[in-house]
Amino acid sequence: MNFKSILQTFVKIFLPLAFGCLLLWFLYSHMDVTEIWRVIREGVRYDIILVSLLFGLFANVVRGLRWGLLISSLGERFKMSNIIYAVLGNYAVNMVLPRVGEVWRCGIITKYDKIPFTKLLGTLLIDRVSDTIVVGSITLLIFIFNFDFFVSFFAKNPALLEGFQKMFDSIWIYVGAVILVVGIWFVFKYMSNFTLVQKAKALLLNVWDGMKSIWLLKQKGRFVAQTLMIWGGYFCYFYITFYAFDFTRDLGITVGLIAFTMSSIGVAVPVQAGIGAWHFMVIATLVCFGVNENDAAAFALVVHTVQTAWTVLCGLFGIVALPLTNKEAPAVVSE
Repeated sequence: MNFKSILQTFVKIFLPLAFGCLLLWFLYSHMDVTEIWRVIREGVRYDIILVSLLFGLFANVVRGLRWGLLISSLGERFKMSNIIYAVLGNYAVNMVLPRVGEVWRCGIITKYDKIPFTKLLGTLLIDRVSDTIVVGSITLLIFIFNFDFFVSFFAKNPALLEGFQKMFDSIWIYVGAVILVVGIWFVFKYMSNFTLVQKAKALLLNVWDGMKSIWLLKQKGRFVAQTLMIWGGYFCYFYITFYAFDFTRDLGITVGLIAFTMSSIGVAVPVQAGIGAWHFMVIATLVCFGVNENDAAAFALVVHTVQTAWTVLCGLFGIVALPLTNKEAPAVVSE
């Protein structure tokens, strides 16, 4: 392995992981480790947490079904089991290479079901945009009906608000955006004869074909229902764990929804399993609702660790199952 390969591996794997671990260390370094360990050993109903895992698996299986719905609207042939295994494997890959799992997911379906990669990428964009809309809508509703929580949250974490303000106060963000748009327009307008530009156009058109799957979809109601099932499953996956701890079981479903939403925002950080960022968002949210900081830290550590291990196990199962179930069986049309 040459130096360039080592550097790429470091940037893709170890740099995000190091950032997450550093944030995790920063969060826990000033806490009472003895008290946290006591809660982990004596204050957790692990049987309840194990039950919650079934809802996480359910949500990811339905995600596979929803992705299959988008792909089938393009008239492509595939095995639904491949789609579900690829979705499960997606999350395991992301544990090593953040955000690469989505590319792997499309690539593995291209390999086994011979569907153009760029078309799959287009359907994946629709898949992710749908999730962004759901999380954004939930966040907006929480902001409207629980405004006091956000006031308290940013009052206790002023550095976050200052960071947002500095980001949007910088003129270079707007200058960079204008340069990028003008640059793309110039390349496609005046350099269209170049082979590379023509290939880029063809790729974008193919991606657009995949994105049109949402308009071609005949079962839009089914798509919406599956989206609600996915996020309902994820919410139960998280909220049921409240009943595994004495200090969270009586907080109520509203607090559970707020903590769930904040944890979903934390996962968006491009770090393996949202490590560090997820913990911060959950701990800070629970503390806002009166949970002791050490207890909140124990909750975040237990829930994240168990659910991450479960995600990896399910993902490895999907990765192993793909070649085993595609030895001889041909692709079929999925309804």
